[in-house]
Amino acid sequence: MKAASGGIPRYRKWKGPAILEQGFRPFFLLAGLHAALALALWIHVLAGGWTPPMHFPLPGWHAHEMIHGFAMAAVAGFMLTAIPNWTGRMPLQGLPLLVLVLLWGAGRIAMPFSALTGAGVAAAVDLAFPLVFLAVVAREIVAGRNWRNLPMTGALTLLLASNALMHAEAAGAAIPPGTGARLGLGLLVLLISLVGGRIVPSFTRNWLAKRGETKLPASFGWTDRIALGATAAAIAVFVVAPESALLAWIALAAALAQAARLVRWRGAATGAEPLVAILHLGYAFIPLGLALLGFSILTSAVPQAAALHAFGAGAVGTMILAVMTRATLGHTGRALRADRATVALYAAIILAALTRIAAAFLPGMTMTLLVLSGALWFAGFLGFALVYGRYLARPRAKA
Repeated sequence: MKAASGGIPRYRKWKGPAILEQGFRPFFLLAGLHAALALALWIHVLAGGWTPPMHFPLPGWHAHEMIHGFAMAAVAGFMLTAIPNWTGRMPLQGLPLLVLVLLWGAGRIAMPFSALTGAGVAAAVDLAFPLVFLAVVAREIVAGRNWRNLPMTGALTLLLASNALMHAEAAGAAIPPGTGARLGLGLLVLLISLVGGRIVPSFTRNWLAKRGETKLPASFGWTDRIALGATAAAIAVFVVAPESALLAWIALAAALAQAARLVRWRGAATGAEPLVAILHLGYAFIPLGLALLGFSILTSAVPQAAALHAFGAGAVGTMILAVMTRATLGHTGRALRADRATVALYAAIILAALTRIAAAFLPGMTMTLLVLSGALWFAGFLGFALVYGRYLARPRAKA
């Protein structure tokens, strides 16, 4: 595959464990496992079960682990696999990759036991991974002179800042409540908007063209620019002033622009190919979340929690699963085809997101719906780890 910078990716023959051959292998597997297990622990605690000795408030820990545990692992897997194609340089393999994996794992262990280690120690352990990962990404992009993707280091820097803010708030710093979590979630939504704007229409165009279709997704244009600009503005205001009237109108405008953008990608024509259709369904949670966010400020009938989970469980959860399944199949030499198990995984996560959004509107059924949503989410991501783990842990299939 030709790199974005014009170089050809180089690969050394890897003789070690397949799981350490490329970044997507360990990090996608860990993302799936952590998404399932951290959510199961969260539901267990909500139901009155054992609570880990952490200094974070429970909702803060839940948000932190979904953003900086689960989603960050998926981001790492995606970027470590994409960077060689961007730069033409060799992928991170073996011991250096293992060090990154161990740093991520140390943070996951430190977080639920932070009351025992102390807030400072837990923060230092948890922040080590995003800091080292940022340095690795910056080194590769600069060494490969891949200036087009240099803004990715800015996004990772802001995710690091989000993580640090969440730790500082939990330690008692005078920070507006939820600032770090809003920044992290907002950045993930913006990253999905940016990266999704590349891959969703591209994969759709390729699939439709193979079927002989002549009406293809629209090329990048003013609709996309307006959607991205309005979404970035809405996220910025959301981080600093989440209850402002200004946010309501910007978010609603962004929702309309994002919906128009999505329609131009011809998702309605992809129903026969779940690997493509799931990308459109996942992206649809972005305009839904923006609309719910805007209306949550204009009327008390719409709780802001609905918007947050449209973004988190919906857009982030679904798009991560969609990208992990497709990338795993492609990079391990399997056919790009969604079998019944994969379709079941997609259905579980979509239903988990919709159920979690519904829970925000139905206070009398909140716990029941939370448990149902958690069970669906657990099944979807544990199912990914079980079904796709065999591909991730084995050598690439021979052609």
